[in-house]
Amino acid sequence: MAVNTELEEELDKSKPLVSVGVVGGGFIGRTVGSQFRELDTAEVKAVVDIDSKTLRTAGKELGVPEEARYEDYEAMLKSEDLDAVLLGTPHTLHYEQVLTAMEHDLHVLCDKPLTTDLDHARDLVERDTDRDEVLMVGYQRHLYQAFVETRDTLEKEGRIPRWITAEISQDWVDRFSSAWRMNPDLSGGGYLYDTGSHILDSILWSTGLTPTAVSAEMDFVDDEQRVDGRSHVTIRFEEGTTATVVCSGETPCMREHIHMWDEEGAIYLESQDWEPNKLTEIDSTSGEYAPRLDRGDLPDKAKAFVQSIRDRESPPATALDGLRVTAVTEAAYESARQNGEFITIDPTDVALD
Repeated sequence: MAVNTELEEELDKSKPLVSVGVVGGGFIGRTVGSQFRELDTAEVKAVVDIDSKTLRTAGKELGVPEEARYEDYEAMLKSEDLDAVLLGTPHTLHYEQVLTAMEHDLHVLCDKPLTTDLDHARDLVERDTDRDEVLMVGYQRHLYQAFVETRDTLEKEGRIPRWITAEISQDWVDRFSSAWRMNPDLSGGGYLYDTGSHILDSILWSTGLTPTAVSAEMDFVDDEQRVDGRSHVTIRFEEGTTATVVCSGETPCMREHIHMWDEEGAIYLESQDWEPNKLTEIDSTSGEYAPRLDRGDLPDKAKAFVQSIRDRESPPATALDGLRVTAVTEAAYESARQNGEFITIDPTDVALD
């Protein structure tokens, strides 16, 4: 087995490097861009940002020479011989940037959310089905051992959670008070569309459930009531499950939990300060244990993306995953504007087959 593994590694290294253009020199661009730099199978060839100071900082950190640093996205795509782009830009820019990358036949790793518009998300899913290139969404919990184990356990044992409670919180409002995240024309909304997107995706992906209706209440931090600091979301599922999701961007530190209950017991997923989640299983007698998560080293986002490209396989988080999250998120914002009325979700937006 070791010989085969070594042979596979040698064959993989013999393939051309995946050349990546980083779009957006902020946190995602530098963090995930650095992941690409650490790979033997990829190279960061160019970077673009509209702010010259940010561009200079990102260029130095990612080892990109000055002649490959751009302030215009399309100029970079026309000038550089790229295989893929990493989009670490404000949410509302994703759709047009993905489309432009598709026009250049590029692979795309797009930070979450995929889009902040339901029609745009539908369009990208449709376009993605007709392409050979990879479109991956940056939902890293698809690569966390606890969530992979949870998904596999539910699927293998045929368990359907009946009652789900979830919470994610951090000092988001204070931390980003002067950032683009507070501008809904760039962010698409508030905390639910930002960090909250992760917990919605985690529930949808790990359970495979089909959401049918959403109700929400939100506390807004802006006069136009477009940027939520806190939200309380209820999701009804076709399978009879109900999920209650609370997102608060006004706590002093970060915590995350997802609790899934059925007739046999529960699965608890817990995290703090952005550490990998801990998994605990609870049985019907209230006994609990932490199963061994022996899955080896799961890849980070950059490595998973490159593997999907080189192996011609579907990425861990697909455009359809992005559409499902957008459908629930958009329904939540619409419900909040309608005093918590349940908003029905189009089943074609969230069907997995």
